[in-house]
Parts: sequence; C-alpha cells; structure tokens
Amino acid sequence: MSTTNINIRTDSETKARAQQIFSTLGLDMTTAVNLFLRQTVRMNDIPFVLSTKTSRPNSDNKLPFGRGCMKGTIQIAEDFDAPLEDFKEYME
Repeated sequence: MSTTNINIRTDSETKARAQQIFSTLGLDMTTAVNLFLRQTVRMNDIPFVLSTKTSRPNSDNKLPFGRGCMKGTIQIAEDFDAPLEDFKEYME
C-alpha cells in the first residue's frame, strides 16, 4: 500500500502535551494519528462523542457513557466467580 503525507497545524503546547501522552503509551505522533484515522474508517464515524456539553466525572469518578454504550444490557451472573474457585483448588 502506498503512503501519503498529511500536514496539519496545531499550537505548540497541544502538540507537546499530546506527544508526552503518546510517549507514555509507546506511540509517536504518526502512529497516534494513524490510529485515529483507521478508527474513523473502521467506524465510519468520528471515534469519540462530540458534544457541546462538558463531560464531568460522575460520583464513581467515571466519565458518563457515550453513544453505543451497552450500559444496563450486560449483567454478571451471581456465580460468575465459581470457576475461579475451582481453579484455585486445582492450583493448590
């Protein structure tokens, strides 16, 4: 697959802060931008929720759920950990 160049402009502070975050994740700017572009193509949409409202953490210190969330549709069975207990006995 052939490659092409993209030139973008942003302020130096945003670039530096983003590079620092990407670096902690083991990414460089090119890889991070490519991840964004590939996710955009894969989802056929922007890969995050755009909103005019400020997202604030809720009381559990978690961000509110966005579009496509399955909140309330997944439930964990009461005996979910039972196989783990069996495995602990096996390992002893």
